[in-house]
Amino acid sequence: MTDRLISTVLVANRGEIACRVFRTCRDLGIATVAVYSDADAGALHVRQADAAVRLPGAAPADTYLRGDLVVAAALAAGADAVHPGYGFLSENKEFAQAVLAAGLVWIGPPPEAIEAMASKTRAKELMGVRPLTEVTEADLPVLVKAAAGGGGRGMRVVRELAALEAELAAASAEAASAFGDGEVFVEPYVENGRHVEVQILADTHGTVWTLGTRDCSLQRRHQKVVEEAPAPGLPAALADELYERSAAAAKAVGYVGAGTVEFLVADGRAHFLEMNTRLQVEHPVTEEVYGVDLVALQIAVAEGAALDPEPPAPRGHAVEARLYAEDPATGWTPQTGVLHALEFPAGPGVRVDTGYASGDSVPVHYDAMLAKVVVSAPTRAAAVRKLARVLDRARVHGPVTNRDLLVASLRHPDFQDPDRLDTGFYGRHLDALTRPRDGEAHAAVAAAIARAAADRGRFGGGWRNVRSQDETRVYGGHEVRYRPARGGGYEVTAPPGVRVLAAAPDRVRLEVAGVARDVDVTAYPDGTVHAGPHRLTARPRFTDPREQTAPGSLLAPMPGTVVRVAEGLAVGDRVEAGQALLWLEAMKMEHRVTAPASGTLTALHAAPGRQVDVGALLAVVQPVVQPGQRADVPTEAQEEASA
Repeated sequence: MTDRLISTVLVANRGEIACRVFRTCRDLGIATVAVYSDADAGALHVRQADAAVRLPGAAPADTYLRGDLVVAAALAAGADAVHPGYGFLSENKEFAQAVLAAGLVWIGPPPEAIEAMASKTRAKELMGVRPLTEVTEADLPVLVKAAAGGGGRGMRVVRELAALEAELAAASAEAASAFGDGEVFVEPYVENGRHVEVQILADTHGTVWTLGTRDCSLQRRHQKVVEEAPAPGLPAALADELYERSAAAAKAVGYVGAGTVEFLVADGRAHFLEMNTRLQVEHPVTEEVYGVDLVALQIAVAEGAALDPEPPAPRGHAVEARLYAEDPATGWTPQTGVLHALEFPAGPGVRVDTGYASGDSVPVHYDAMLAKVVVSAPTRAAAVRKLARVLDRARVHGPVTNRDLLVASLRHPDFQDPDRLDTGFYGRHLDALTRPRDGEAHAAVAAAIARAAADRGRFGGGWRNVRSQDETRVYGGHEVRYRPARGGGYEVTAPPGVRVLAAAPDRVRLEVAGVARDVDVTAYPDGTVHAGPHRLTARPRFTDPREQTAPGSLLAPMPGTVVRVAEGLAVGDRVEAGQALLWLEAMKMEHRVTAPASGTLTALHAAPGRQVDVGALLAVVQPVVQPGQRADVPTEAQEEASA
């Protein structure tokens, strides 16, 4: 650490965390430098920085993971300090050493502490926990986990011994792509525990703060979705144990700066998971409860300042929801495209951390998180209720997101009751939480009437004495029929029970069951329409025959890169339903593409390294025709695979 004041900080990361660090730097009077890939040339973090340095290329391995390029960028831009953000290089000992060797201030823990804790295998050994070296049937289920990094990447739950070898290879490949380190290990998998963590902050003078607990139990694909502080319903004795173990871990490795110690709590016991030697994505909930700026404290510690003997007292409750460009109903597939609008209601206790603004494009190369929405209130119940309302009223126009899932999750009884909160939440409730939300059919009516009002404004027209035929428009699975009415309005004939009280191209007032509501409507050239909180897709009445695909066709569910094809797979091979054929990487996650039915592989258009767009034909599996079944009639498995 140093005793000199920092004047210019380069953030070795992108997106939301870069913008977050820049915000604190501006408040402190510190100049900022961004680094960016070609895919991020126009990104918000680049626009907000005082200076920016290009890292040629798009893939993380060629850009943000190149520590040598980042250090060179800091020197070229005249920065005197580097903040690693989180992810990418934040837990890389060699990068920290390179920053220090270049004469720059490293806003993070000492390289020796990173080495001791950043590898989960070494951290567990330090805490007296050993990974499994030989797995037997009695050990199942187990968790395969990347030794470096986090965020759910390089993690696999294995429930059958025969699947272990393949899952080890898949986790290693994903970890190498995301973190530049393919080391993985195996540990027992604790079913349906609570994910609880402790925020620590330490200075160079021997003071270690434990800033309360956080609960991060709502997770998909082992990545956190909703976090809160403090962890609700945690017995005081157990919380004290977590504080003691976390402080002891920090002192054992001479830790300095911000870090997080994570545990899985089950049956009243806390099982050590890992220590993250960096700022966590969910750090804002701790900031809101303790009234601190952790980034400002990181900078102060890096400048040699001493922490107060005791941290501030906590107050109230804070909840954070991560808004992702992904479709939870289709296996959490990431989504890309133009983010037409990203606007949240403002108010006391509402905070939004984001790396995007309205009009930005969401690229395929990086994490799918659009924003973190944080709400604080005197009680947990008040914070949860308010966060659900803020998300519900937000304007999030563009790619499919998990916004509706977040709202439904926050309002679910199993989330609102801390005694029923655990990591199995989405495993139990995902189907119910991803059903179309109430009011979607009426939103389709608003979309159709708004379109009619726009057409009337462009082309003229109105009520005629001769009764006209119903107009029909289809949005998603909703067919809307209507006709012009006397006086310039509209009469809705399907769905029943809807009256149009007022209509304009951007707002429609509907009355349903005697209740009138205004619905804001915005239509975009790509065919998406946002009516209130509902995202709809305008569909033609008749299917274009050219859009039909042969039975058994495997289409790319998202744009991405083919990273692997099953070993030895070739045209003419017999494959079984559900068999993994190839893997796509999009937004730093691997997605397995499986055979939709048992049959013969008749075409294979995928090859490692190939970039594909959504809907691209990857392979064709000619299904086995059962006696009495027509060859052109899809099997039940095919229908499920294409849904």
